[in-house]
Amino acid sequence: MTQSITVPPGTKIELAHFDPRYIEGDSTKKSSKHEIAKHTAASRDLAYRLYAENRRAVLLVLQGMDTAGKDGTIRTVMTGINPQSCQIVPFKQPSSVELDHNFLWRIHKSVPRRGNIGIFNRSHYEDVLVVRVHNIVPKAEWETRYDRINEFEQLLVDGGVTIIKCFLHVSYDEQRERLQARLDNPHKRWKFSKGDLAERKLWDDYQQAYEAALTRCNTEHAPWHMIPSDRKWNRNLTVSRILHNHLLKLDPQFPACEAGLEDIVVE
Repeated sequence: MTQSITVPPGTKIELAHFDPRYIEGDSTKKSSKHEIAKHTAASRDLAYRLYAENRRAVLLVLQGMDTAGKDGTIRTVMTGINPQSCQIVPFKQPSSVELDHNFLWRIHKSVPRRGNIGIFNRSHYEDVLVVRVHNIVPKAEWETRYDRINEFEQLLVDGGVTIIKCFLHVSYDEQRERLQARLDNPHKRWKFSKGDLAERKLWDDYQQAYEAALTRCNTEHAPWHMIPSDRKWNRNLTVSRILHNHLLKLDPQFPACEAGLEDIVVE
């Protein structure tokens, strides 16, 4: 059975139809190491060119349930890319200052500047996920946010930002194993919170909220990529491939150098 990573805009997305253990092609855990290394090396060079060109930007958005692997994906996929041209922004509970602005205010000011790659660890989609599941704002408010998100993303694209949205799709059983692994490992126990168990009880509610966000905000200018994430190596391979392909399409070029430099000899 084959499974699409991207879905045509306008298609209703039902997560039950996407296997979180799906592997595209004949990749294996062993072969993925070489392919990921190849992608990261090529992306490193393209990112350097993007920085030198200083005309466009890339925004990688990572969303997923707890334990889906946002941190692990970042560590693997961004290996070796110059920190000067790469910013990672984690979006947690908004501050009192941020709450005094519209929900996109803190997002917009974190968008990568020209020449840079930005990574959102969670994102503006929290404002149609957590707020919906926990009834933090009225339905009449969060219902309007899907269109505002689409308009916001169109604004970024029109300004030269390539948006790569990845939903890290993990199963209920795999989440249980990963949460238990955090508890069992003294060096990872710090990542565990009792609140994780309360959120896990809301699994079905979150699945519905994600299906709405994935369906209503899957656009031509900023499509979603459905990343099977039960196998960590396959998740990392898929995201590294997607990032590399987008950078290849951008084909950033070094800017022209100042005229008359060919004969200069530095003494």
